[in-house]
Amino acid sequence: MITIRKLATLAPRSRLRKIARLFHQCAHTDCHPGYLTSLITMAQDTAVEVLGAEVECAFLDHLRPLVEADDETLALALEDAYHLLLAALGESVADWDFEDGEGALDRSKRIVFERFLVLDRVRSPYNVGSIFRSADSFGIKKILLIEGSADPEHSRSIRTSGGTVTTVDYEILTQERLFERLICLGLPLFALESGGEDIERFTFPKQGIGVVGSEELGVSAALLELCERSLGRVTIGLGGTKGSLNVSVASAIMLQRWYVG
Repeated sequence: MITIRKLATLAPRSRLRKIARLFHQCAHTDCHPGYLTSLITMAQDTAVEVLGAEVECAFLDHLRPLVEADDETLALALEDAYHLLLAALGESVADWDFEDGEGALDRSKRIVFERFLVLDRVRSPYNVGSIFRSADSFGIKKILLIEGSADPEHSRSIRTSGGTVTTVDYEILTQERLFERLICLGLPLFALESGGEDIERFTFPKQGIGVVGSEELGVSAALLELCERSLGRVTIGLGGTKGSLNVSVASAIMLQRWYVG
């Protein structure tokens, strides 16, 4: 586990997030009472600093007497602290996440293929974050974002991604630099766009590059032309009153179909 001294060097909000993860770890592993006492004290001080005087996690005051409690009672209290503290930070809790020894998402658990995803000016940080989460789940090696796309490090992107902006490599490029990169990669390209081959019949490449366009205009003409010279475009059939799906939803459907081949 991270030392108390090192924990103190983190920025307050990052420190509080890390403390929450440590409560979760301590609930499932042996934790030295002295370490836990120091952790609780730091949590109380940092919570006031980050969340204000009327701190939402005042429940932490009840943890100190439990340091010497029996294992079951202590584990339950620590799990409560983990969930409530992350909720106070406005972050989601996913018990099914694979984490490393430091409480971060474990990149080694990912299955990764020689597959890239281009985001052609996807503007919404919520959409960018959601696409990162799908890319993490479905084997994408790297995301290439054209300048003008929302920043993956935006707080809303990070939140929607569930932290996967740290597990999927990415790069932000000008359109000119992107074209150079695509030539160097030398992989087949296809666009997720209307007017193409139905996704039920489209043959996805074992290795390749998928292109996703912006919410308003779709894939730009220059990129679409490159795709048409290669594998063309894949289209998701619809049966409702809307003419298109949200870009993050459409991307998730496409990436899952690509993943299963």
